[in-house]
Amino acid sequence: MLVKLAQFLAIMLYVLVAGVMWGTWLSLGRTMTRYDATTFLADGKHMIDNLAVVMAVLMISAVVVGLVAVFLLFRRRSTTAGWLALAGLLLMVAVIAVTLSVEVPIDNKIKTWTTATLPSDWQDIRAQWAAFHTLRTFLSLAAVAAAVGAALTTQPARTRTASVPASEQHGR
Repeated sequence: MLVKLAQFLAIMLYVLVAGVMWGTWLSLGRTMTRYDATTFLADGKHMIDNLAVVMAVLMISAVVVGLVAVFLLFRRRSTTAGWLALAGLLLMVAVIAVTLSVEVPIDNKIKTWTTATLPSDWQDIRAQWAAFHTLRTFLSLAAVAAAVGAALTTQPARTRTASVPASEQHGR
């Protein structure tokens, strides 16, 4: 029961992370490179304000719960499911790595910009953010797929019937 609960929570958290990434990519990321400076700054600052704390909590929670699911699956010797869950976990860690190494530093710059103080290369920075957001979106979707695959291939807990005499197994 604990394995199923951990897998359920991991899938839900992975889906929430991927959902935000997918929604942002689908609605904003593919077109934001055409925004003028005023629109880009307004939308960017709203997104940063709305998502920064929420996504930090979701991503960290997803990794922690994903790690628990991996541990429980390998402890149970459900190896196919364990390896799939580990793949999902590593993909989610990659999402965090991209977020912390590329996206957050860019977001921190954007938070300080005004239309009067935009750097001359702001469009290149915006394009870099969009490209890496696309990468982490598809990494997060792959993490969901791996976690769901793990749940679908999880073997039931092994019973200890081998140590019980055959006569007792049949109710004699």
